[in-house]
Amino acid sequence: MEPGHVKGTHKGTVLLYALSTCVWCKKTKRLLDELGVEYYFIDVDLLEGEEKSEVEQELLRWNPRKSFPTIVVNNERVLISFNEDEIREVLG
Repeated sequence: MEPGHVKGTHKGTVLLYALSTCVWCKKTKRLLDELGVEYYFIDVDLLEGEEKSEVEQELLRWNPRKSFPTIVVNNERVLISFNEDEIREVLG
């Protein structure tokens, strides 16, 4: 799996699990872009087969509800759903 990559200011490793059709995921991407944060993203709904299964298992580790968007920062901090204030606090 090769996640998408958006260049910006490095604030640690930021990985966004998203759905391509999710309004809140799109808002999260826009906010990260606005903040100028470098991040990687995976649109889970665009994956297929074994690759999709592997990513879903990875997501389950961070967010047992498997809800979107889910942001993982430095493989330790997890931000679940679109919470602008929290995202700005952690990555702004």
